[in-house]
Amino acid sequence: MRTIFLFILSINCLFSFSQNKTLGSSQSDTLVIIQKNINKGFYHDYILFIPKDTPRNEKTYLLVEPNNTGRPTDSIEVHKQYAIDLASVSSVGNNISTMLKIPLLVPIFPRPAQQELMYTHALDRDVILEQSPELKRLDLQLLAMISDAKMVLKKMNIQVNSKVFMNGFSASATFTNRFSFIHPHVIKALAIGGFNGELMLPQHKINGTKLNYPLGLNDFSDLFGKRFDIDSYKQIPQFIYMGKLDENDAVQFDDAYGENERQIINNHIGEKVQERYVICQKLYQEKHIFPLFKTYENVGHWTTSDVNFEVIKFFFNQMK
Repeated sequence: MRTIFLFILSINCLFSFSQNKTLGSSQSDTLVIIQKNINKGFYHDYILFIPKDTPRNEKTYLLVEPNNTGRPTDSIEVHKQYAIDLASVSSVGNNISTMLKIPLLVPIFPRPAQQELMYTHALDRDVILEQSPELKRLDLQLLAMISDAKMVLKKMNIQVNSKVFMNGFSASATFTNRFSFIHPHVIKALAIGGFNGELMLPQHKINGTKLNYPLGLNDFSDLFGKRFDIDSYKQIPQFIYMGKLDENDAVQFDDAYGENERQIINNHIGEKVQERYVICQKLYQEKHIFPLFKTYENVGHWTTSDVNFEVIKFFFNQMK
């Protein structure tokens, strides 16, 4: 069993530890919980997982994987524990981080049961429209965490590239896909899987029907105060995969999509997961966007060692 050192620190406290050889040492994995910093733009804690033998004083990459608890709950401790497990125990992101010796950032975003239609962990429309400080623009809060994490890592003599790797599976894949549309300039490469076959589309309409966020770009400028940067988006290497047996379908549930969104998806993209996945590939390619799409036989809504290895290999190739 791996030894993992756990620290729960404020930023000021972390700086006082930055010269301590135990924190982030090359002898063991380290998990640091960075406390929220409203002044810096994030209202929630986040996790930094730093695998042993992470290189010091040479450029590497920061991997970001949004948290995904799998269910709503008003207990932030539940979300925190799921995020800790994702970062340090069992996830594609942890495998990538451990094998490539790169730090991993996991936010501890809530998914409140009292606002059950707000699917924070998928960055749905309700989240983008939310105005409460704690839940407003979680995409910007994640950007603030990334900026803060770079400074934290620098204090630990870990130098990371200005752009990050992003990874996600299921809801966190959907979050990553949508985040990449909003902030393509911060992403070096991304990998996503198990996303209900439904991707955000790089177009304003489909068959004459407007595609508002998160389906497409129709109201993108109104929501985000900028145009979709398609040139930056096209520069992101993407590995997008699904299991051939994956029928996990969030589209049909109200917390993931509203009724109007569901009708548009079912009527114009596809009622079934695998059908949508094929059509989304076609629509991306028509816009001259060419992710590496892959389907895995005999795999459902899960990953296997073969899947994990290919994702790791994909990111390894982006480090060259």
